[in-house]
Amino acid sequence: MKDVRLSALNLVPIREGQDDKDAIKDMVKLAQNLEALDYDRYWIAEHHNAPNLVSSATALLIQHTLEHTSKIRVGSGGIMLPNHAPLIVAEQFGTMETVFPNRVDLGLGRAPGTDMMTASALRRDQHNGVYEFPDEVEQLATYFGPSNQQSYVRAYPAVNKNVPLYILGSSTDSAHLAARKGLPYVFAGHFAPQQMKEAMSIYKELFEPSEVLQEPYMIVCLNAIVADTDEQAYYLASTQAQVMVSITRGKMQPVQPPTDDLKGLLTPREFEMAQQRLNQSLIGSEETVKQKLEAFIEVYGEIDELMAISYVYDQNAQLESYKKLKNIIDTHFTDNK
Repeated sequence: MKDVRLSALNLVPIREGQDDKDAIKDMVKLAQNLEALDYDRYWIAEHHNAPNLVSSATALLIQHTLEHTSKIRVGSGGIMLPNHAPLIVAEQFGTMETVFPNRVDLGLGRAPGTDMMTASALRRDQHNGVYEFPDEVEQLATYFGPSNQQSYVRAYPAVNKNVPLYILGSSTDSAHLAARKGLPYVFAGHFAPQQMKEAMSIYKELFEPSEVLQEPYMIVCLNAIVADTDEQAYYLASTQAQVMVSITRGKMQPVQPPTDDLKGLLTPREFEMAQQRLNQSLIGSEETVKQKLEAFIEVYGEIDELMAISYVYDQNAQLESYKKLKNIIDTHFTDNK
């Protein structure tokens, strides 16, 4: 089994009783704590018209996080490229790479990160952004590359900065693209596990070596909550279940405290869906989560990096979960010899 690196994704959610500024402060504090734990990278999502998330201006949040940390890589999980002109993205991330060298990642997604009405308000060309995604990824690679390979329009100061690009996806389409371009691939297993196995297989089997990568690099994002006992972990995970149901109901409410009566809060169908999602997550004690991760690798194949997202209401419990997850990876999935 190959060594597994560990990173984290943050959607910058607002907890019940908090406001926008509190959520951003929590984002920075978590980044600082994960840096102290030697997490490899910390990514921030892009979502729009979501009253319970403060991750609409992703580049600004990345810059803010970089300013308050010193070594952890910080990036986008991701920049939803149909919403942005590649030139502007290159200028922004080239500038951050100039100020914070070798610490900036650019994860790219082809979905709008919002509802269709909001997407129409965001998109530069209204409807073609998704189809132009492969070409725009290529444009970005050119903007960050050497000057002698560029045309008249250049994204200063991005030239020669070589900001690493990552293809994000929740379907097989993105797997084909990442493989064809020889780029790292990040699958959103935390919310779209349905095509995960097929997408991972496609990426690994069809991967074409590039100047960036000689071998495939597979990152999987999963929900993860680790506690002293399985019972405690599943109690904390009742918050995650409420988040998921809030999305399906279209309410987008702030992150709620955990509950002992999840069944009473949800309809039978919602409860069944919540249980299914919890079963697909890395939830439990350290020993249980170790076994779940081993089982995941057995079914889906080896991964290079686990990117964890953890919806836990209590910040101390959330940090403790990330500590325990790091211990699992260091002890059982990394060769420290």
